[in-house]
Amino acid sequence: MCDSTRVMWMRGGTSKGGFFLADDLPADTAARDKFLLGVMGSPDPRQIDGMGGADPLTSKVAVVKKSEREGVDVDYLFLQVFVDQAIVTDAQNCGNMLAGVGPFAIERGLIPTTGNETRVAIFMENTGQVAVATVQTPGGTVTYKGDASISGVPGTHAPIPLVFRDTAGSSCGALLPTGNAVDEIDGVKVTMIDNGMPCVVFLASDVGVTGYEDRDTLDANTAMKAKVEAIRLKAGPLMNLGDVTEKSVPKMMLVAPPKEGGAIAVRSLIPHRVHASIGVLGAVSVATAALIEGSPAAAVATVPAGSTKTLGVEHPTGVTECVVVVDETGQPVEAGMLRTARKLMDGEVFVL
Repeated sequence: MCDSTRVMWMRGGTSKGGFFLADDLPADTAARDKFLLGVMGSPDPRQIDGMGGADPLTSKVAVVKKSEREGVDVDYLFLQVFVDQAIVTDAQNCGNMLAGVGPFAIERGLIPTTGNETRVAIFMENTGQVAVATVQTPGGTVTYKGDASISGVPGTHAPIPLVFRDTAGSSCGALLPTGNAVDEIDGVKVTMIDNGMPCVVFLASDVGVTGYEDRDTLDANTAMKAKVEAIRLKAGPLMNLGDVTEKSVPKMMLVAPPKEGGAIAVRSLIPHRVHASIGVLGAVSVATAALIEGSPAAAVATVPAGSTKTLGVEHPTGVTECVVVVDETGQPVEAGMLRTARKLMDGEVFVL
């Protein structure tokens, strides 16, 4: 007999995964994780016996419930299901899957629509942050059709603007967890930063690459990846993340001068494979690093003037536009970006 539960499979930003109501999953964490490993078909490099797409970007889960918090509509827990290991972790957030939370919550009847647009305040359980998504709801129904395009996703879809509140230090306790704009690890100058996603930002040239290579080329560079992993393992405790050997954070960001009209070029390791594009909150953290005087990112970035700065973060499949608002001291106070999402399937998923 198979166990099954309701699920909506959605693309959120440049990621894809299962969206579940919290009440539809086992309350016990171990039982929940075992179930989700079965859903995705992990551990297996192909995830052939499950719904996962053999890539970290397509082996993700969003768990959503109606919120009891003042000023918040729904609570969202992100879970990364590893592909080739029996690991389910809540150690990070995911701003791409976040793009699907608002439409999912409306589709499941957790909140009513409010005209042609519906604002959904979302508490991100992983980091304690709040994001506000604006969902297109003409005629009181979610629509995924529209003219917005984002790098890494073909075609156009309905826009879903996301604005993040209080992202600085959400996982590490401070925007710069060491208190320094620049630290040195294994002879490499790095900025350890958390503006929604814990990241270690350093020059691609300092680990022997240009920062313009494609994903496959970097994934095949075992010497570079070994050096980056050694830096990551030392950075973890310095960022108040503890032993990160089996954690998916911090993300490792290799930066270079922009080439496509953006503010900065980046190649992201997440952390052991190269990202096909870049995560939403990872892009926000890199864009913020570019604003920190003396940082490796600032050394190569092209930064616009003004208190509201639009920074194009170039990655292997395009450019992610980040908007960072800074106060009179240069401290980021608000960050956001444009995403899209699409419902792919709604039904039941089965495990043995």
